[in-house]
Order: sequence, then structure tokens, then C-alpha cells
Amino acid sequence: MDNLYIYMLAALAFLAIADLVVGVSNDAVNFLNSAIGSKAVSFKTIMIVASIGVAVGAMTSSGMMEVARKGIFNPGEFMFDEIMIIFMAVMITDILLLDFFNTLGLPTSTTVSIVFELLGASVAVALIKIYSSDSGQTITDLTNYINNSKAIEIILGILLSVVVAFTIGALVQYVSRILLSFKFEEKPIFYSAVFSGIAVTSIMYFIIVKGLKNATFMPPSVKEFLNTNPIGFVIISFLVFTILSYLAVKLFNAKIYAIIIVVGTFALAVAFAGNDLVNFIGVPIAAYNSYEVWSISGVNPSDLAMVSLSEPVQTQPYLLLIAGLIMVLTLWFSSKAKAVVKTSVDLARQDEGKERFKPNFLSRNIVRLTIGLSNSVNSLLPASYRQWTDKQFIKPVAKVSPQEAPAFDLVRAAVNLMVASVLISIATGMKLPLSTTYVTFMVTMGTSLADRAWGTESAVYRVAGVLNVIGGWFFTAFSAFVAASIMAVILYYGKGYALTALIVLAIVLLTKNYLSHRKSNKVLKEEDQLQKSESSSTQGVIHESAATIGKVVKRGNRIYTSAINGLATQNLAVLKKNKKQIQKLSDEIDELRDNIFYFIKNLEEPSLSASAFYINILGYLQDITQSLEYISKVSHKHINNNHKKLKFSQIKELKDLDEQLEQLFIATESAFESRSFAEIGGILNNKASMFNLVKDKIQKQVERTRNEESSPKNTTLYFGLLLETKDLLTGIMNLLEEYFNSHDSSVEPAKIPPSEA
Repeated sequence: MDNLYIYMLAALAFLAIADLVVGVSNDAVNFLNSAIGSKAVSFKTIMIVASIGVAVGAMTSSGMMEVARKGIFNPGEFMFDEIMIIFMAVMITDILLLDFFNTLGLPTSTTVSIVFELLGASVAVALIKIYSSDSGQTITDLTNYINNSKAIEIILGILLSVVVAFTIGALVQYVSRILLSFKFEEKPIFYSAVFSGIAVTSIMYFIIVKGLKNATFMPPSVKEFLNTNPIGFVIISFLVFTILSYLAVKLFNAKIYAIIIVVGTFALAVAFAGNDLVNFIGVPIAAYNSYEVWSISGVNPSDLAMVSLSEPVQTQPYLLLIAGLIMVLTLWFSSKAKAVVKTSVDLARQDEGKERFKPNFLSRNIVRLTIGLSNSVNSLLPASYRQWTDKQFIKPVAKVSPQEAPAFDLVRAAVNLMVASVLISIATGMKLPLSTTYVTFMVTMGTSLADRAWGTESAVYRVAGVLNVIGGWFFTAFSAFVAASIMAVILYYGKGYALTALIVLAIVLLTKNYLSHRKSNKVLKEEDQLQKSESSSTQGVIHESAATIGKVVKRGNRIYTSAINGLATQNLAVLKKNKKQIQKLSDEIDELRDNIFYFIKNLEEPSLSASAFYINILGYLQDITQSLEYISKVSHKHINNNHKKLKFSQIKELKDLDEQLEQLFIATESAFESRSFAEIGGILNNKASMFNLVKDKIQKQVERTRNEESSPKNTTLYFGLLLETKDLLTGIMNLLEEYFNSHDSSVEPAKIPPSEA
């Protein structure tokens, strides 16, 4: 029996490390999105600052560990063996659930996960005890097992944080923008100094007074002074930081807003680690404390009530430090963390760009209602006030695409960090495990709304994205409760066998997801990504876009051949993969078309002909992808519906056509990759023969249909493939002719100087 619990502790230690990795991958968005989105400093600097903050915050979280021991359930009502089952169920569920959300690239709350997992597992074990005992207990006795008041307090705090964070973030950002405008760098130094004084004072006060007051390294005398003189500390800090900020700008021309963002990133990393570390290691540490009590008790595991968990216990500093180091390493090496950060930054960006989420009924009606409400409020405001505020919100015209520009400016990034760190630190000081994900995400959404980032062209997409994320949060709570309950039941009845099976299952799923994510990232890196043109002349665009054409042709060749081979072998997996490949190519072409606005903005007056050339090229590329998309779609549909296989003669003709097209694709790819545009003329000389080849195949199928064909589905498919191949050839030839007619080897391509790009 002793061995079983030793194995459980070892498993919990492993799960704690795994949970730290997957948890930080998800929660990195909490303190990285503002700094990364604003591009205030280099990515390396951001990571160094965040790493130090995480390490410091980890050392301050000892007091929060009580949540895992007694925050959700009453430990005295459970025996040692039952407590260990609850903790095991929670940890297995947690890493699987968080890894699932990381794979989707969606931020979710580790706090909500751990709270509802503890609740679900303890409820499941409590119900088993109630209905398996002879004590005459009923379902109403369930309240004895759950710490109702604390659980309700935690859950309400989490839910309330969504509204509070959004509202406060919006209000603070609105006031800040009204006072500073988007031309904040042109304002007198006094403005920046005062803003810096308020921001840094707020951050430092709540981090030191609220966030660090439970730290083991904080001297008692300092704690006493800060607790007894909070107002004095705030006033002195504001004056000191304001003066220092003024002098830094005046004497050293310091970028004060970038400094605020660096300080804020550090502060939020401290607040995150101090508040959320319990989510990852609180349960394993509570399990270890339980084992220590049981091992010296000499009592059977099923007879020892875990009353001791109700007593406060300080976590060893070295354990906190080890956990902090694991969190830091995860920050640096987790690719999933970057994916989650990207989602939050995209939803908060100031300018339009490629939208990830599709609008829905709810998002459309929310936007429609909000516009109506906004118009009503504006009609009540004085015209002079509206005119003045509109001037404050005038954004500088950007000549670069949103992909290259910062997602938002330094003022908004500073407000995001200031508000989020303050709210989280307050919760930490109250030993309330507020969801850092909810707070930081909703603050970011609130500031973006107040900053008028959700314009009429993007609002429905942004609102849909926010609704998707919030929906994921509610799904987190429900799935965490249900999954942990099921895990607890399995472990309760399956004992050691169930434990082994579940640990193996967790390892297999984590490994599979890791390899799958790594493979997808590798494919993404190795894939021939399309690049937008940034030249200011027709000849420059010809040379710059040649690489894109070569990549489209290369990928098009692969897609067409895969479709034909998939049809010939009736390989559904190949055709399914092919559909994904052409969809990805089509999306990239659409992204290039979306960049046309910024491309034209970059053109010089004498070079406007370049825009016509570029637009035509993108149009021909879209024609090519549409043909490939149709060929891929109908091929997959035919096999997926189990229709009759194509005849040998039809497959042979398609193979012959594929071979001829492959030669065309290879020759075209070679011409564009080597910039040998003179070779295009030789390719165009074969135009008539290629079209005649397709025409001949069509004529043969007409004769077969009249004389021997008996399958309408096969006939429809074959004619569709041939006709779409003809359209594919038309798109390729039009593109080649556009290049051949526009290229002038005697003209040196002109480009925008790097300083203007």
C-alpha cells in the first residue's frame, strides 16, 4: 500500500512539471501581449524582463497554496486515500485540458481549470461516500464536503473580474487617450512625466504592498511600514517617479513610454507567477503535505481524516524557485505560447488586417445595438466636445501593412499593463485566485474598444473572436468539472491499475500533441510562404513578385498531381490533405489581395502603373487557385461518396495530362525562380499545343459518353476536371503573358528606400 502512494507522489511530481509547461504556454499571453503588440522593445528584452518577473513572482506565492488545500473542499471530511484520488484526478485533467486549448491557440484560464477540477473531483468522491456509506446521508449532505462560502467567493470573483477588467480598462484608456491623443510624443514633457508617475506608482504600490507582502524574503519592518503608511508611500512614490521621468526625458531623451511598458511587463509577470503558481504546483504540494502527515500517523489510509490540510503551511522556497525556473524555460522554448499570444494581439490590434474569427448572429446584433446606442449618446453630447474628442482619436496614417506595424501604440500598451497588474495584485493580496487570463484579456479588449480600434470594418470579427474566447472559458469550467469527476470515479474504483492507465494515456496524448504541433510548425516553416511586394515601380514588382509566382506554381503542381493520384488510387487521406493544402494556398493569395491598399499607398506618383500590374497578377493567381480548389474539392467528394472508380482509359488520360502540365509547371517555376523572364516566351510557344491536348481529351470523353459510358457521376467528374484544367491553363498563360509583355530588361527595378518602408 505504501508503494502505491509513493508512485502517486512520483506521478504528481511529473504531472506538476508537465502542468507548469502547458499552463505557462497558455498564460504567457497574460503578460507578453502588450509588450509584443506594441513593439516597444525587442522580443529578447521582453523575454528577459518577463523571465526575471516570473522568477520573482514565484517566490511570493506561498500564501496562495492554501487554495488547493482548503479553498474548494473541506479536507476534514475526506480520508487520506480519498484526498490522493482527488489530487490525481485534478492534475491529470488539468494538463490534458490546457494542452487541448494550447493546441487550438486559445487563451483559457488556469485558475478556472484548477478551481472547477477540484470542485468536480471532490463532488464525485463525496457522492461516492454518501451513497456507499451506511450513515444515512443524502444528497443534501454534500454541502458538508464542499467549502461553499470560499468556493462561491472564488467563482464570483472570477466571473466578476470579466466585467470589472473590461470596464476599468475601457475607462482608463478613454481618459488616457483624451488627454494624450495618438500624438502623445508631441505633447509637452510634463504630460509624459505625470502619466509615467501615475503608471509606475500604481504598478509599484500594488506589486510591493499587495503582491509581495506575503513573500518570505520581505523584511517584517518593511511590511509594517507599508501597511501603516500606504497613503504616504503613494504620494512620495508619485512625486519621485514623476520627477525622475521628467529628468530622464529632459536630460537623456529617454523613451518614457517604453520604460513604462518594460516595468509593467515585469510587474505583470510577478503578479502572474505570484497568483497562478498555485494552479500548477499547489495540488502536488498539498498531496506531499498529506503524505507526510499520513506516513508518521501509523493509521490506515482510509481511516485518517485530513484535518491537517486546514492548517496554514509555508511552502519551501526552493520548491517555488524550481517551479519558477521551469516557467521561465517554458517561456523561452514554447511555440504554443506564441500561438496563444498571437490570438490576443490580433483581436486587440488598432488597424484592420486578416481576421481569424468569422462573424455570427450574436456578434452582428451586438455591434448593431452598440452602434445605435453610441449614436444616441453622441446626440446628447455637445457638438464642441464631440469635435474635440474626435481630434484626439485621429490616428496617424500608416504607410505599412498591419503585419509590419505595431498592433497598438505605447499608450495603450502601458494602460493594459498598468490596469491588469493592479487588479491581479489586489486579488493576490486578498488571497483570491483571480483569473489572470480573464483580467488581462478583458482589459486588452476594453482598451481596444475605448481606443476605437473596433471600427465598422472589423467590429463584427473582433466581437465574434471575444465571444469565442469567452465561450471557451465557460467550456473550460464545464469540461473541467465533468472530466475531473470522471477521472476521480475511475481512480476510486480502479486504484493502481487505473492510475497506471491514465498516466500512460496522458503521456501518449501529450506526446502526440507535441509531435503534431512540432510537425505543423516545421511544415509551416518549410512551406513556400508567399511574400507581398513592396517595390515602387513596375519592374521592381516584376522582380519581387517572381519568387511568389514560382512558389505558387510549385505548390500548384504538387496539388494537381496529388488530386490525380488520389483519384487513381482512391486514396481518401491524400485527397483530404490536398483540400487543406489548396485552402491554405487560397488563404495566402487572399492575404496578398488584402494588402493591395497598403501597396498602393507606398507607390510614388510616376509609378502607378505598377499597381495595375500587381492587381492583374493577383487576379490571375486567384484564378489558378480557384481552379485547383475545384479540382481538389470534386475529387475528394467523388471518392468520399464512394462513387464508381474512373475507368482505366480516363485515369490514363488524366495521368498523361498531368505529365504535360508538370513539365509546364517545372519550366515556369524555373523561369521565375531564376528571374529568366526571356524563357517565358518559349513556354508561351507551347500554349496552343497544351490547349489542344485538353480539347482532345474532352472530345474523346464525348465519344465515350455517347457510345459506352454508363456512369453519370463519372462523366460529370471527368468533364469537370478537364474543363477546370482548361481554366487552370488559361490562368497560367494569362499570367505568363502579363509578365512577358511588362518586363523590360533595360530598366533597373526601383524600390522604396528602407527608411521609408
